[in-house]
Amino acid sequence: MIDTIFLWEARMEEQIGGKYRMELSQTQFSLSTDSIALADFARVFSGARVCDLGCGCGALGLLLLAKCETLQVTGVEIQEPAARCAAENAAQNGLSQFSVLHGDLREYRTLLPANGFDIVVSNPPYYPVSGGAAPEKLPLAIARSEVCCTLSDLCTCAAWCLRFGGSFFLVHKPERLTDLLVTLRENRLEPKRLQFVRHHPEASVSLVLVEARSGAKPGLTLQNDLILYTSSGEKTADYKRLYHEET
Repeated sequence: MIDTIFLWEARMEEQIGGKYRMELSQTQFSLSTDSIALADFARVFSGARVCDLGCGCGALGLLLLAKCETLQVTGVEIQEPAARCAAENAAQNGLSQFSVLHGDLREYRTLLPANGFDIVVSNPPYYPVSGGAAPEKLPLAIARSEVCCTLSDLCTCAAWCLRFGGSFFLVHKPERLTDLLVTLRENRLEPKRLQFVRHHPEASVSLVLVEARSGAKPGLTLQNDLILYTSSGEKTADYKRLYHEET
């Protein structure tokens, strides 16, 4: 269970609770609700082999290991500074069970073992590419937009490295949900569980959490929405669970 994660981006420090320490380079995103909600949504088990596709500086891997310390986590990251940062974060927390590969997931056949993981997770780029990014903004563009990784690339890689019956957990934007479900099925990853995230009960859906299973039969379960704040702006039980503020 997470007690604390310290997060640095530029000169900002963010505290979330109390077990691991995490540093980010100035060009990387800070820890977001996306990864925190995905770690909560993902169903893991002791000793599971987990692959995080597009691991950035290792936030999702740390969150999952805080949830279950016996996981064997492999992060894959195309951006060398972020991959180095993820490896350093694993090392400074004494997590020998968290390894990081600097590589392009589109080269999955040489990068990752076929059927080598029980669980794959990803907080991928959400947006189709629209115009070129300035060089100084390219790291964020790669993280936000499908510059180096499309939905098809992501699902093809996940299908390759998941064992039969293994689960793929990911977070995405609601406007891409149709594309996501179609692409998963094209890769024999059957959508099995879906949860919407809303800021408050009347708000539009801001995120979707999806579990797909390799080789599974059709049948999708829609979970209750994850709601962060009440209509009056107070933190909900969901929020307090995610951020470990329960009394």
